[in-house]
Amino acid sequence: MKKTILITGASSGIGRETAKFFQKKGWNVVATMRNPETETELTGLKNVFVTKLDVLDLDSINQAITYGIEKFERIDVLLNNAGYGAYGPLESFPREKILRQFNTNVIGLLDVTRAILPHFRENKNGIIMNVSSMGGKMTFPLGSLYHGTKFAVEGISESLRYEVEQF
Repeated sequence: MKKTILITGASSGIGRETAKFFQKKGWNVVATMRNPETETELTGLKNVFVTKLDVLDLDSINQAITYGIEKFERIDVLLNNAGYGAYGPLESFPREKILRQFNTNVIGLLDVTRAILPHFRENKNGIIMNVSSMGGKMTFPLGSLYHGTKFAVEGISESLRYEVEQF
């Protein structure tokens, strides 16, 4: 049976290129993004299923996982890739932008992971890969929001490894 990977943030950058890489290697790919209706390249690839997933929307997270499992019978790998960087002096950011940065890069990652864990546990199999950054290991001026989120991703990833190592 072919392996299946679900990728968040597959509309551009690392997510898009990773989707194409796994598709070329013969995998099934669930390529998720906020606006799948605008996607043309990935929808034309064999064994690629493009669907909506907004990491800020629990319903879309659950639907994307359900649709991916319905399409390919199972998901073997989760690549948490969705995210962005906000840069500037901390005092210049309104609270809404601070929350959006953390909700997208940290809470969204946690929500997607929590949603797929029962499937992995049921199958006694699953790999979770979280895209982080050197910004999760070292900092630079004007990056307090971004670095804060990426340090969180590093800590979450390390701790989660111990929680799920049995599968």
